[in-house]
Amino acid sequence: MAKMQAAQIWKFGEPLRFVEVDIPTPRPDELLVKVGACGMCRSDYQQQHGYFEVALPSELPIIPGHEIAGHVVGKGSLVPDGLLEEGDLIAVDPGWGDGTCEQCVKGNTQLCTGDGRWLGFGPPGGYAEYVAVPYQHAIKVNPGEGQGPEFFAPLTDAGATPYRGIKKLVERGKFTAGHTVVVAGIGGLGSYAVQYARLFSGGADIVAFSRTQDKLDLALEYGADHAINTRDATPEQVQDQLEKFTGRRRVDAILDCAGGQDSLDIDFRILNSGSDVAQVGLMASNATLPVNLVVGTEQTWHGSFWSNHQDISEVLALAAAGKIHNTITPVKFEDVNENLEKVARGDVVGRQVIVFD
Repeated sequence: MAKMQAAQIWKFGEPLRFVEVDIPTPRPDELLVKVGACGMCRSDYQQQHGYFEVALPSELPIIPGHEIAGHVVGKGSLVPDGLLEEGDLIAVDPGWGDGTCEQCVKGNTQLCTGDGRWLGFGPPGGYAEYVAVPYQHAIKVNPGEGQGPEFFAPLTDAGATPYRGIKKLVERGKFTAGHTVVVAGIGGLGSYAVQYARLFSGGADIVAFSRTQDKLDLALEYGADHAINTRDATPEQVQDQLEKFTGRRRVDAILDCAGGQDSLDIDFRILNSGSDVAQVGLMASNATLPVNLVVGTEQTWHGSFWSNHQDISEVLALAAAGKIHNTITPVKFEDVNENLEKVARGDVVGRQVIVFD
């Protein structure tokens, strides 16, 4: 059987191992995809170190990588003719539900309460030259000029996850003139989030929070009205900066792309009464909230997990139309381990993407 190169998690807390394994044979309802690019997510590092084992136990070894774009090179017998053909560029919706639970029926397969699967957390992922994908989770992309797999791969998580969170805040009516909207944490997700906040702004002030100046500079380039460095800052000091920029000490909506305790400590102490935090970042396993403040001022904390097929399709369409900017650092396959460490340290501006020749 033909072989391919792959990087696998063999033991938690250890570097990925580079191995030669069989190229997968697609099942009747699957496509065989030659991986053109795979985004490197902080959750890949967390997975490598066992962060998800309580909620999502793994059977090792496993090939990680869930942000995938590539070309169809084979298809099973049940893939409908004319839907997807060899040579098509596709991006992969990585949340594979069982198709029968209430959330799957609603289209939220990433929230499956049954026997759902997540690409790279069970089914072999994109830290490999080929991957097998159910055709229902492949989204055909019509690229614009100069747009290859490396442009679209990170949009399936880093690009789509904050999009879903922003939509939750838009639905709450906070994106109108006179309101202040914050994107907290300008990393792989936040650099996209400020762009969606601008697209949906409706005249609201968009403020970026980060602990790193070069990430704040990127946020301003991508559409934030103001940028505040929150490193070692107290909530009162952050409010001083908010008042300087917006004339207000409180904000009406926060998309938190960090998810650490430091970030949450600021969020709920600068949030206006009756206002909302949408949480997409997962830096902490547990966190504490000022319950008396949340209850006493009717603040709302929304969990927002990944994105569904429709969310990803919308993001890919926006990107193909040139309405989303990417900051991408290409990574060679053999350099994966050292670059995962960079992701963990927060040293990456934008998204690192493994690019296969």
